[in-house]
Amino acid sequence: MTEIAGIGARSATVPRDEQAQLRRMAHELEGVFLNQLFQAMRATIPEGGVIAASSGQDMFQAMLDEQLATAAAERWRSGLGEALCRQLSRHLAATAQVEPEGAS
Repeated sequence: MTEIAGIGARSATVPRDEQAQLRRMAHELEGVFLNQLFQAMRATIPEGGVIAASSGQDMFQAMLDEQLATAAAERWRSGLGEALCRQLSRHLAATAQVEPEGAS
């Protein structure tokens, strides 16, 4: 009897590991978005200065932008990752209810 009750409870909610994975991926996507945003903002800055830019400096700037975007996505919640989680969680919950009982 407890197995039958467990099946119903399992299909009614999204498993924790799927929810955690969804949240992690949504925040990673938020980091990718912020990286693109930083690159677009940097592209608006006129080149020049005392020292001419080199390919090494360009590579460093790209790596710095990537790290800043990752850190910003972890610390500063713009809401994009959370909005993605809310939207996609509904889809996960709907597919969890539709899955056959024996498919785990």
